[in-house]
Amino acid sequence: MADEFLIAAIGFAVLLGLIALRAPIGIAMIIVGAIGYHHIVGMAPLMNYLKTTPWHLFANYTLSVIPLFILMGSLAERGGLARDLFAAANALVGHRRGGMAMGVICACAAFGAVCGSSVATTATMGRAALPELRRYGYEPGFSTGTIAVGGTLGVLIPPSVILVVYGISAEQNIAKLFMAALIPGLIAVCFYLIAIAIVVRRNPALAPVHAPMSGAEKRAAIRAVVPVLTIAVIVVGGIYGGIFTPTESASVGVIATLAAGLLRRTLPPREIIAAIKATAETTAMIFVILLGAEIFNAFLALSQAPELLAQWIVDQNFPPYGILIALLAAYIVLGAVMDELAMILLTLPIFFPIVSALDFGMDSEAVALWFGILVLIVVGIGLTAPPIGLNVFVISSLAKDVPIARTYRGVLPFLATDLVRLAICVAFPSLSLWLVSVLS
Repeated sequence: MADEFLIAAIGFAVLLGLIALRAPIGIAMIIVGAIGYHHIVGMAPLMNYLKTTPWHLFANYTLSVIPLFILMGSLAERGGLARDLFAAANALVGHRRGGMAMGVICACAAFGAVCGSSVATTATMGRAALPELRRYGYEPGFSTGTIAVGGTLGVLIPPSVILVVYGISAEQNIAKLFMAALIPGLIAVCFYLIAIAIVVRRNPALAPVHAPMSGAEKRAAIRAVVPVLTIAVIVVGGIYGGIFTPTESASVGVIATLAAGLLRRTLPPREIIAAIKATAETTAMIFVILLGAEIFNAFLALSQAPELLAQWIVDQNFPPYGILIALLAAYIVLGAVMDELAMILLTLPIFFPIVSALDFGMDSEAVALWFGILVLIVVGIGLTAPPIGLNVFVISSLAKDVPIARTYRGVLPFLATDLVRLAICVAFPSLSLWLVSVLS
C-alpha cells in the first residue's frame, strides 16, 4: 500500500509539472491518470474502464446544466443585457462619488444571475462599462480592478458553473448549493460596495463626480433592464421555490433570454449562431477537463491515497478548523497560479475526504454544502489574486493601455474584503446553511 501511495504522489507531481509546462489540463490528467491506472491494475482493466467511462460520464443528465447555463450567459451577453444592467445602475447611483464603480458591481451581480461564468461576466461588463468609466475620468487601474472583481460575482451569485462542477464531483444537491451560495454572494456585493466607498473617500481623484441624469433618462434605463431582471427572477426564483430543477431552470432561462433578445431585436441570427459556437467550444473544454479528472481520480482511488491521507490526518487529532484553514490557504495559493475549474477537479478528490472525516458538529451534507461555498469564495479570490488572476488578464486584454500592475493595485482593497468574508463564513457556517434549512 505504501508503494501505491508513492505512485499517487509521483503522479500528482508529474501532473503539476505538466501544468507548469502549459500542457492542457484535461489532456494532462488523462495521460497521467491512464498511466497510473495501468501501473496499478494493468492494461486490460484500463481498456475496460476507458471503454465505458466517457459514455457514462457524458450521458449524465445533470451535466446538461453546464452547456445550458453557458448558452444563457452567451445569449445574454450578445443580446446587450449586460449593457442595459450597467446603464440602469449608472442612472441610479452613477452621479455619486464612486457611483459608477458601484454600478459595475451591482450590474455584475445581476448579470451573474443569468450567466454563471466569471470570465464571461468580466469580459461582457468590461465592454459595457469600461468606455463609460473612461469617459467620466475614473482612474484606469481602479476601473479595471473594479470590473475584474465584479466579474467574480458571475460565479459567486447563483447559478454558478463552478458550483455545478463541485456538486457533481462531490455528489451533492446542486439546488441546495445554489441556495447556500446566495447569502455569501450578497455579502460579497455589500463588501465590494463598502470597499469602493472607503477607497474613493480616501482618494477622491479616483472617481470624479458628474451630473445626475434626468428623470426621463433614468426611467428609460430602468425600463430597459426589466427583461434581464425578469429572467434572473425566473431562473433563480424557480430553483429556490422548487418549481424547477437546476437543469429545467437553465432550459427556461435559455428560452427566456433568446425570446428577450428576439423581441428587442438585439439578437440577429449571426449573434445566435456565434453564441451557440462559443457555448460548444467552452463546453467541450470543460468536458475534456471533466473526463481527465474522472480518469485521474480513478487512479487516485485505486491507490487509496486520499483515504489514507484523510485517515492519517484524523489520527493526528489536529483541530478540525485548523485543518480547514490550511486547506483553504492551499486553495488560495493554487488559485493564484491555476485555472479555477482545474484546481477544483484536481484537489477535490484529496481535500473532500479529509473535510468529510472531520467533526464540525454538523451532519455530512451540511459540511459538504458549507465546504462547497468556502471553496467558491477562495476560487473568487484566485480569479483576481496575483500573479495569475484570470479575470485580471481578461480585463487587461480589453484595456491594453492599462499596465497589469495598476489593475492588481486596484484589486487589492477588494481582496482584503474577500479575506474578511472568508473568515466570517468559516466562523459562521449558518450564513451558508440557513437558507438551505428554510427552503428545503
